[in-house]
Amino acid sequence: MKDQKTISGFSKLSKRGKIKWIAKNFFTDPEAVKNELVSYWHNNEDQQKILDGFSENTISNYPMPYGVAPNFVINNKPFCVPMVIEESSVVAAASSAAKFWMSRGGFKTKILNTKKVGQVHFKWNGDKEKLIALFPEIKPKLVQAAKSLTKNMEERGGGIDEIELIDFTDKEPNYYQLKVLFETCDSMGANFINSILEQFALTLKNYCLKHPSFSGSEKEVQIIMSILSNYTPECVVRAMVECPVDDLGKFPNGMTSEEFAQKFETAINIAHIDPYRATTHNKGIFNGIDSVVIATGNDFRAIEACGHTYAAKDGSYKSLSHCKVEDDVFKFWLDIPLAIGTVGGLTSLHPIAKRSLELLGSPNAEELMGIIAATGLAQNFAAVRSLITVGIQQGHMKMHLLNILNHLQATELEIKSAVDFFNNKVISFSSVRDFIKKKRANPTKMATE
Repeated sequence: MKDQKTISGFSKLSKRGKIKWIAKNFFTDPEAVKNELVSYWHNNEDQQKILDGFSENTISNYPMPYGVAPNFVINNKPFCVPMVIEESSVVAAASSAAKFWMSRGGFKTKILNTKKVGQVHFKWNGDKEKLIALFPEIKPKLVQAAKSLTKNMEERGGGIDEIELIDFTDKEPNYYQLKVLFETCDSMGANFINSILEQFALTLKNYCLKHPSFSGSEKEVQIIMSILSNYTPECVVRAMVECPVDDLGKFPNGMTSEEFAQKFETAINIAHIDPYRATTHNKGIFNGIDSVVIATGNDFRAIEACGHTYAAKDGSYKSLSHCKVEDDVFKFWLDIPLAIGTVGGLTSLHPIAKRSLELLGSPNAEELMGIIAATGLAQNFAAVRSLITVGIQQGHMKMHLLNILNHLQATELEIKSAVDFFNNKVISFSSVRDFIKKKRANPTKMATE
């Protein structure tokens, strides 16, 4: 007997047909589920068609908060930064840090490099020395065969930058790699890179089959795969802030600027020593980075994977940010690989991504790298500042209070009362729940407390 929770031909159903089948077989109230999923469809049919085209088997949309963090000054230019994130306090923290540094010179950014990486992985079963000796002859043939693919990119100032043959036979029998560096200008370049790599693989195979120095056997060279790498250690931006220690100002509980700078530097050093701390530390950085990457239609999963690999590039997982107090100057900076684009992909298709780029002044890829890195650094500064002064929970839980109240289905009056009541109190789910419970039992008494 066929299981009702499996189906053949699901992708051929209409969107309503997909919803109907899912609601009937997986939910206790099918009608309510159908209506709810349809309610999230975009009112504009053209916009909905665009969204449906981004993925497979789409049945609805998944709304996420779209916020902005004002008062960013980056390279002496003001920005209001778009951020897509659901975590309480992230946008508020970024905004607070931006305002803090606005009067202290703002953020400065510097592009360290912009190269992307692609690889052709293959096995060579022939004469190793001949392959290595003939590689200088193979390289220009690879480039020439890909000319039709690189022409437009070269006209924009990009293209193939370097091709290297790497011998991995000490780790895997007969395994070699073509490592290729690319410049893709304002596009992320994934399709461009992958197309060229597949052409390289075909050219390499044909060359080896036809060259008289080789056997001409299909078994001599075996292409395993051709694909870009999301690890781009040569596509890196630096974001930094600095000011005299005295200009840091005063902090809660009477903490002086000197004490703050010393504790802050130590906190960053701890994240370089201890991978447990570094993981949470870098997660906070990506709170800021990911939210801007998503808002601008870029690939946050690729950015995260690359960033975490970069954090472990020296053999152990460490903080992505750095701090130094030297000659009474506080310096805080972040080096982060960011392979992003401002043309092509979702950046040109997603209606909100296009608005995000317009909000940022239509930056090119290098400018957007700087904006994203500065947001990550701001987020990191705000988090560490809270940790070493009042603690992370005070600000975080105040922002989370509204989530708790919404979970408890609090009315507007109950929300106002709770916000006032918990203004200077410790917030937890249980304490808020108890407050709402008591208020509902005796609203007049609670209003006077």
